[in-house]
Amino acid sequence: MNFVHTEDRRMLADTLNRFVSEQYGIEQRNRLAYGEAGHSPELYARFAELGAIGALFPESVGGFGGAGFDISVVFEALGRGLVAEPLLGALLVGQALIAGGSEAQKQKLDGIIAGELLAALAHDEPGSHYELSNVGLSADRTASGWVLNGSKGVVGFGDRADLLLVSARTSGERLEQGGISLFLVDGHAAGLAKRGYNRFEGGRAAELTFDQVRLGSDALLGAEGQGHALLEHISGYALLALAAESVGAMDVAKQSTLEYLQTRKQFGAAIGSFQALQHRMADVLLEVEQARSAVINAADAIDNARGAAREKALSAAKYSVGHTGTKVAQESIQLHGGIGMTWELPLAHYAKRLVMIDHQFGDEDHHLARFIALGHSA
Repeated sequence: MNFVHTEDRRMLADTLNRFVSEQYGIEQRNRLAYGEAGHSPELYARFAELGAIGALFPESVGGFGGAGFDISVVFEALGRGLVAEPLLGALLVGQALIAGGSEAQKQKLDGIIAGELLAALAHDEPGSHYELSNVGLSADRTASGWVLNGSKGVVGFGDRADLLLVSARTSGERLEQGGISLFLVDGHAAGLAKRGYNRFEGGRAAELTFDQVRLGSDALLGAEGQGHALLEHISGYALLALAAESVGAMDVAKQSTLEYLQTRKQFGAAIGSFQALQHRMADVLLEVEQARSAVINAADAIDNARGAAREKALSAAKYSVGHTGTKVAQESIQLHGGIGMTWELPLAHYAKRLVMIDHQFGDEDHHLARFIALGHSA
C-alpha cells in the first residue's frame, strides 16, 4: 500500500483546505449550518467548481477520481472545516447510479457532479437501528409502475433534495435481505410530505412520509428485490467518508487543544507543562494516529478488497473513529475547562460533530459487533 498521496490528491487537498479556511470560517459556518437551509447553495456550487464532487467519481462517468483515497481526501478536508454541505448524499446516490443505474438513470450524474442536483439517500426508518435489511416502507406494483407508502427518518437534507434514493420492500418480511428494492424519486413528487429540521451539530435532516407516491417503471434502480447488496455497497462509501471526515475534525480539535495547553497559564506556568495533562494529551495523539491508520486501510480496501475483507476494513474504520472521536471530544473539552463548552469556541462545534458522526450509519457498538460477525463468516 502506498501511503503517499499522488500529486493530484495533494493539490486537491491544498485547494479545498485553502478554500474552506478562507470562505468557511467558524462564524460563517455556524450561520449557514444552523440556518434555515442548513447549508449554502452558492458555496455548494463553488465546491463543485473546485472539483470536490467530481473527485468522488471516476472519469468514466464525468468525474476525475472515484478511488477510496480521493474520497478520503475530500471528506478529511470537509471535516477540518466542519463543512455542512450535502456532499455525502451526492456520493451515495452517485455511487448507486454507477453500480446499478440504467444508462438513462446515469444521466443524472451530470447534475450531481455539477452541484446542480441535490441528492439524498432515504433509507433509515424509525426503529431500524442501523440494520440495512430493516425496511418497512412498501412498494407495490401498478399497471404503470409502482406506488410507495411508508416513512423514512433522519434523511440528510431530505427536505431540500431534488432527487431521493429510496429503499422499499417489494416482497418478503421486514428484516429479510431479499425483497428490498431501490427507487429514484423526485424530491417534489406528489404524495411526498417532508418535515425538515436542523440537526444538533448543524446541517439539515428530514422525516419523509410517502402517501401513495406513484412512480413510473423506470424509477426502479437495479433488479427488483435485490437492493440489499447495493445498499451494502454504497454504505461502505458512507463509512469511509464519515471516518475520513472524523479524522479531519479530530486533527483540528487536537491541534487547538495543544495550542491551548501551551498558552494557558496556571501558577505561573503553561498547563501543558503539567505531567498529568501531558499523559492525557499523549493518549489522544496516539488514538488519533490509530484512527488515521484505520481510515487509510479502509480507503485501500474499498477499491482492492472484496466481500468480508472489504466490509471488515470499513467497519474497523468506523468503529475506530467512533471510539476515538468521542474520546477526543471529551478530552479536548475537559482540557480546555469551562471555556470548552462555550458556543463561541470552535472546539465545541467540533466536539458535537465528532460525537454525532459515531451515530451515522452505525455507532461503535454496532460496527464492533459487525466486525466480529464478519470474522466468523469469513
